[in-house]
Amino acid sequence: MDRRQTVFEADARRDWEVCGCSLVCDENARVAAPGAHEPTPTPYFVLDELFLHVDFDKDSHLLDVGCGTGRVLAYVASRLPGRATGIELDGVLVARVRAWAQRYPRLDVRCGNVLDEPLAPYTHFYLFNPFDTEVLVKFLDKVEAEVMRPVTLIHMSDNGERYAYLGRPGWTLVQEGSIQGCRAEDGSLTPVYGCPQTWAIWTYVPSMRKNY
Repeated sequence: MDRRQTVFEADARRDWEVCGCSLVCDENARVAAPGAHEPTPTPYFVLDELFLHVDFDKDSHLLDVGCGTGRVLAYVASRLPGRATGIELDGVLVARVRAWAQRYPRLDVRCGNVLDEPLAPYTHFYLFNPFDTEVLVKFLDKVEAEVMRPVTLIHMSDNGERYAYLGRPGWTLVQEGSIQGCRAEDGSLTPVYGCPQTWAIWTYVPSMRKNY
């Protein structure tokens, strides 16, 4: 069996354990709006790696921007304390998430554009390359305009977009790296992506911007 396929099958088993269904997106999934990217569930091994570098407690509230079928929400429900909300443009995908997430009071999902979503309630934001750089800049502007406390932003598969954060007062790069495959307990690596996918974790502190 293709070792890459075993990774996807492991993800599918975790989906069924947590959600009672598969969270794999239709290969022909449409892009819901200009500037948006097609939904892609984050593999669980990637989430395991990313959240090693993030403080997330029972008072935390994460917004998954472009949540697709809700893989990040499933991860929070099964592995982390605190709450998670997904926002997604595609109403069909939102209906899929609502169907399984209703069993978890700590989860919520909304159909809409994140640029219309109030951001002050959230402590963490998760982005798996959900939109073009032009929209990303508008999102960062909105974060700066609305949040009143320090927040953490996890940007997976940022495709070199970190330049969008540079020079913005209040933003600090906490951790960065790249992921290309899933590493087994014996140290062997199963490639999943055709090339390394870069990621970055940022914090934004409003007081730093106000004092700039």
